[in-house]
Amino acid sequence: MTEAPIVRLVEANIFERQVRFRFPFRFGAARVETAPQAFVRVRIADESGHEAVGCSAEMMMPKWFDKDPALSPDDNVAQLRASLHLAIESLRTAGAKTPFGLHAAAEADHHRAAADQGLPPLVASYGLALIDRAIIDAVCRMKSASAADAVRHNLLGITNVTAPDLAGFDLTGFFSRLEPSPRLAVRHTIGLADTLTAADELAPEQRLKDGLPQTLEEVIAAYGHRYFKIKVSGRPVEDTERLQAIAAVLDRTVEHYWATLDGNEQFESVDAAADLLDRLQKEPQLSRLRRSILFFEQPIARTEALSKSVAGLAQRMPLEIDESDGDIGAFPRARDLGYAGISSKSCKGFYRALINRARVEKWNREAGSPLYFMSAEDLTTQSGLALQQDLVLAALVGAGHIERNGHHYVDGMAQAPAGEQACYLAAHGDLYDWGSGRARLAIKGGELTFQTALGAIGLGSSVEPDWASMAAS
Repeated sequence: MTEAPIVRLVEANIFERQVRFRFPFRFGAARVETAPQAFVRVRIADESGHEAVGCSAEMMMPKWFDKDPALSPDDNVAQLRASLHLAIESLRTAGAKTPFGLHAAAEADHHRAAADQGLPPLVASYGLALIDRAIIDAVCRMKSASAADAVRHNLLGITNVTAPDLAGFDLTGFFSRLEPSPRLAVRHTIGLADTLTAADELAPEQRLKDGLPQTLEEVIAAYGHRYFKIKVSGRPVEDTERLQAIAAVLDRTVEHYWATLDGNEQFESVDAAADLLDRLQKEPQLSRLRRSILFFEQPIARTEALSKSVAGLAQRMPLEIDESDGDIGAFPRARDLGYAGISSKSCKGFYRALINRARVEKWNREAGSPLYFMSAEDLTTQSGLALQQDLVLAALVGAGHIERNGHHYVDGMAQAPAGEQACYLAAHGDLYDWGSGRARLAIKGGELTFQTALGAIGLGSSVEPDWASMAAS
């Protein structure tokens, strides 16, 4: 493997494809029924003038990146479009550098430009993350390398320049020892509005006729899940009742299971989150669920989450930040306050996830025990390009299990043309099945297998999307 190439961004284009959900997804205060998926296509050139094309994709989920109630879903999508265009400009003006060098040169300026337009850090991260991933894909194709090999041999030129706290840590050596697995357990999302049992909750007129599982009971029977991510609302009394109903299903249907809680910023304070944990501790019907919980994800609103210590709460259950992860310095700040974990999400940044994984390695070595961790979380990621790129990243950070919910709220690749679906089935048959006239994610025994994505030349996919089927953005 050669050293990191010097490249420049020549051209970038943005496209969109609308995605309609099977039924509403409720998380926190949001209820989403449809959203666009963004696709990015870039062209890069190296010092000799050799060019390559790369692409990336990600859902433009409203009410997650910016939860300001004064903004409509359309406003949120417009913010993400603006971030994409700002990122293109920042990376284009960064000149010719290594792939990571382009990112490092653009990151601070991009975040400042986004802030000048009133865009929060997470929104800014989205734009840079997608253009970065498309450039990574292009570089891998230029060098006929998979993304996993590109990371392990540091073909991307990653350094600690954006993370000075890693000074003295051997990043190149750390990357060379990564052993990404082509198999991950799927952590099923139980949304706040999700139906648990057909007998108790599902009226005949609510029954979908697409052949896919709809209730939690049906999902477990169909996919064999052992890992679950449970959304909580920030209202401890109601959450406790909901958790009892969920535990009744899990205790009855799954022999051994593990769970995580996701507050989606809905708890107004540490005390409110502690109230929920108190109720979990006191309720006998929740004893097995309580023992299964691995961590509590972002219970407190991002405006307050990193303003004061959470050490007391963290002694009772490991805490993780997600929405508070708005920039490369968020994890060290969170750690100082008592948080132990951080999420990996492609929408926040490929490089950021790898650097945060290196931090976990460094901090655990210093602590002499595995106190710190990284999980892999979802953004209703859609089958095809976006999902496969996210799986490769989750494998690289050694997640072990990953939240997946895009396949549950959306019927396979229903939004993609038949030809594109057929190409994914042909190239990535370990990851998809054919059912009811469309390609669907193949979850078997609660796991996904994606050797074809992990080994693909480029970042996760051997298939180029059908650009003609999309609208230019």
